[in-house]
Amino acid sequence: MIFICLAIALYRLLSGVNKTWAGLMVAFVLVSAAVGFVNTLNDIAALTLFRGADFLTVFDKPQRDALGMLFIRLHSQGIFIDEMFWGLWLFPFGLLVFRSGFLPRLIGGWLMINCFGYVALSFIALLFPPYYETAFGLAQPVLFGELAIMLWLLIKGAKVPSLRAATA
Repeated sequence: MIFICLAIALYRLLSGVNKTWAGLMVAFVLVSAAVGFVNTLNDIAALTLFRGADFLTVFDKPQRDALGMLFIRLHSQGIFIDEMFWGLWLFPFGLLVFRSGFLPRLIGGWLMINCFGYVALSFIALLFPPYYETAFGLAQPVLFGELAIMLWLLIKGAKVPSLRAATA
């Protein structure tokens, strides 16, 4: 829910730069949130299996535990799918920051590179799982783009030019 509120706040800040790209940014955030909400069902299923509700007595305890572990692993695969959308929303965000004129262009470029880092990590996790940890460690400098924009907005803020100054 916080992620959705963040997207709405960023939309309000950056929609003056380009409404289409700002809308695409929000759309990717909404898809990411939906994937996250659906992925929570895997946690609920695992918890139900581990607690052993009455209707599960047809399964032995080792069978319930094995099924519970399956749902926990499905949850981590869902995180890797969601990671793709964590990256995709950063491209329109970075482009908007880059074009804004009131936020640093360097951070906008960094956010767009950050997008490709997350997408690459998602593909590596899904297709080449043994290499994910190594790739994640190597991608850390790329992934700090989000931290950079967060710190910039917290410390410096966004000095949006007023309407009078923009028309003058």
